[in-house]
Amino acid sequence: MMYKTSTRATPLIPGTVTGTALRLDAPISFWGGVNPQTSEITLAGHPQRGTTIAGTILIIPQLIGSSSSSAVMLELCHAGMAPAALILGSRDAILPVGVIVARQMGWPAIPVFVLPDPPFQTGDVLTLTADGALIYLYYL
Repeated sequence: MMYKTSTRATPLIPGTVTGTALRLDAPISFWGGVNPQTSEITLAGHPQRGTTIAGTILIIPQLIGSSSSSAVMLELCHAGMAPAALILGSRDAILPVGVIVARQMGWPAIPVFVLPDPPFQTGDVLTLTADGALIYLYYL
């Protein structure tokens, strides 16, 4: 059975997008954890190693910090391999910088939102709006 509900996220980098969620099951650092040419998760031991993040609405409940993660995000944007959007479980000062720089350089940039304890699961269909309204469809 399909259900529809809504909530509100805080937009860090506003944008409107609809897509399929990919929720990471473990923390990740983009530096050394994501291949910037293929968007494949490469972090050893990560439960979703081998999964590509390109085009997904990527749900990251927890990041592992690395100041170089923004460079990987910038490369993903430049290569057209970035997720369609990011939903972060908490504010992050590093990863969104790559998106901001991509936008400044005229490259495709993605929306970034913050939603503590994001309830979404892989496969949920999400629609996010620039003001942070978030509508999602999920199955039970």
